[in-house]
Amino acid sequence: MFVDQIKIQVRAGKGGDGMVAFRREKFVPNGGPAGGDGGRGGDIILKVDEGLRTLMDFRYHRIFKADNGGKGMIKQMTGRGATDTVISVPQGTTVKDLATGQVMGDLVNQGDELIVAHGGRGGRGNMRFANAKNPAPEIAENGEPGEDRDLELELKMLADVGLVGFPSVGKSTLLSVVTGAKPKIAEYEFTTLVPNLGMVRLDDGRDFAMADMPGLIEGASNGVGLGLQFLRHIERTRVLLHLVDMSSDDQDQAIDRFRAINHELASYDPELLDRPQIVVAAKMDLPNADENLAVFKQQLAEDDSLAQQPIIFPISAITHRGVTELMQQAANLLDETPAFTSERAQDEETTYTFEATEEKPFEIHHEDDGLWVLSGNKLERLFEMTDLQHDESLMRFARQMRSMGVDDALRAAGAQSGDTVQIQKFTFEFVE
Repeated sequence: MFVDQIKIQVRAGKGGDGMVAFRREKFVPNGGPAGGDGGRGGDIILKVDEGLRTLMDFRYHRIFKADNGGKGMIKQMTGRGATDTVISVPQGTTVKDLATGQVMGDLVNQGDELIVAHGGRGGRGNMRFANAKNPAPEIAENGEPGEDRDLELELKMLADVGLVGFPSVGKSTLLSVVTGAKPKIAEYEFTTLVPNLGMVRLDDGRDFAMADMPGLIEGASNGVGLGLQFLRHIERTRVLLHLVDMSSDDQDQAIDRFRAINHELASYDPELLDRPQIVVAAKMDLPNADENLAVFKQQLAEDDSLAQQPIIFPISAITHRGVTELMQQAANLLDETPAFTSERAQDEETTYTFEATEEKPFEIHHEDDGLWVLSGNKLERLFEMTDLQHDESLMRFARQMRSMGVDDALRAAGAQSGDTVQIQKFTFEFVE
């Protein structure tokens, strides 16, 4: 099964908790604080593996969690840092954050890596809070929570040459003749339901990747047939081989279908028509093919919608007529053609750019039962890093809230002394 689009959840590891401890050794009175820091949490990293061809591995495994960092220890020993979780993805994978719609990265080359969720830092032990006023603090931090994201992975196949054309025009047959690929071939439309990739190797030592793009018919760019599902794979190709069937009894069918496919390519991404395109007159071993080709050439010469007249190569994949010359011409065009950056891909990266907006450190909600609920990423992060088992840590958190303006905001909102305030599942009494 070919899978080229999938949604996954990633959760980086939490940092290890800092420790409250004191030095206790013989003949060392008042040894002082000796609680170590926690270790960092593990990151979630996507890494390209050229051995993968689809996103099939994610079909039944969509939630990934990294390990938490180790807790701090006595004698000022830092906890063990967690190992990062590395997830293998195929070449050509685009990563998008579902919450913001922002493209996080494009993994194209072998070995490319992208950190999609950062692990939390380790909490500080009480040795970090010692000062002249409080030489023996019972204060430590819990580890910072790791990042949690919902991602969409989209695979855009990496091929130098793309085969386009109507169903049953002979794309799969040509691919099977010039490469080692073994696509399904049959005498009915939509035989090919997934993109097929193969390597072409020429006698002069040159080679390139060729892909068969299935499901292109009129209306494909609007979701008709399978086109919209697989048009994305054409974005990375540098040369297009446009196959046109010359065996029809209708002499106008070839030019009509040629124009229809070009219209769908332009509707999906106008830049695709600027790429080198070879028109492949297919099935030349069948009756009427020569006559249809002559009519097609004349109609194409009179077509003023094209920026330049494309090269026409008559072939027969069954008899191998013209196939070798076609592959050599494709290789020559590849040598002259640089890699393209699709306007559509650029739009995806620029459409979801957001102006930096200052996030509110906290929000206050008053429930019907008189409960005051505090929320907000900054406030909740400070709370999660507070060690609730020690009074000094709780007092430190109270001072942090006061410096953030929480007390004044509650008072301004109408909170009275004795009212109950809640942060996540923790409740306390508001005191004037």
